[in-house]
Amino acid sequence: MKAIILAAGEGSRMGKLTQNIPKPLVMVNGKSIIERQLSILKQNKILDVIIVTGSYNEKFNFKNVVYVNDLEHKKHDTLGSLITARDYMNDEIIITYADQIFDEKIMESVINFKGDIGIAVDLDWEKNYVDRDQHPKSEAENILINGNEILEIRKNISACKENEKIGECPGLVKFSRKASKVFLDKYSELEISHQGKFHNAPSLEKALISDMIQELIDSEINVEPIYISGKWCEIDTPQDLEIARKIFE
Repeated sequence: MKAIILAAGEGSRMGKLTQNIPKPLVMVNGKSIIERQLSILKQNKILDVIIVTGSYNEKFNFKNVVYVNDLEHKKHDTLGSLITARDYMNDEIIITYADQIFDEKIMESVINFKGDIGIAVDLDWEKNYVDRDQHPKSEAENILINGNEILEIRKNISACKENEKIGECPGLVKFSRKASKVFLDKYSELEISHQGKFHNAPSLEKALISDMIQELIDSEINVEPIYISGKWCEIDTPQDLEIARKIFE
C-alpha cells in the first residue's frame, strides 16, 4: 500500500505563517502538519510515501520519501497535483491532503476499508464550525450519502431526503489497485475529450479530486463512505491553526 500526500498548495490564507515555508511545514505543538501524517503512516506500516510539492520544494527534507515537484501547481488544483504523481498510482493507495491532521483511529479506519473506492466521512462534522468565522461551514467539502453509497460531493450541501445523510470528508481517500487504474483511465479519456465546465470546477484543469470522483459516481462506479470517528481538523487559516493546537495538545 502506498500513500500520496498532496502538499503543493500555496497556503495564502495563513498570512505571515507561510511567507517563507509551505503550509504543511507549519508547526502544531512541536511537530509540523505533514510530520504528523508521516508519523501515523509509519505507525501503520505504510512506508511507501510520495509527497507532491509545489512552492518551497527545497524546504522538504524528510528521508525515505519520494518527492514529486508539481511545477504547474499555480495553474491547476488538487486533481492536477495528484495527476503529477500518476506514475506512482499503480497499487492500493491512500490519498491525503497535507493541511489535514487526524488521529491514528481515523487512519486505521481508512486502511481497513476493503472496497475499491472509499472516502472518509465524518457525520458529526457540524460541531467543527462553531466559532470558526475565518473558515465557515459553507466551505465544507460535503458528502451526500444514501445507505452505503455516495451520491454527491461538493461544498455546502444543505438539504437531503429523509433516507439520506450529509457528512464531511477530512481529506482521506482510498483506492484499490483496480480503482487506481479506473481513475487514471477515466482521466486520460477526459484529457482528450472534455471541454468547458467540469462538475463544480470551471474546467478539468482547475478541478478538485472531488470533481473527478463525482465523475466516477456519475459513470455508475460505486464510491463508498468510510465512516470515521476521532480527532481531525483542516488547517487553512490562522484560526484553524489555533483550533488544531487545542485539539492536539
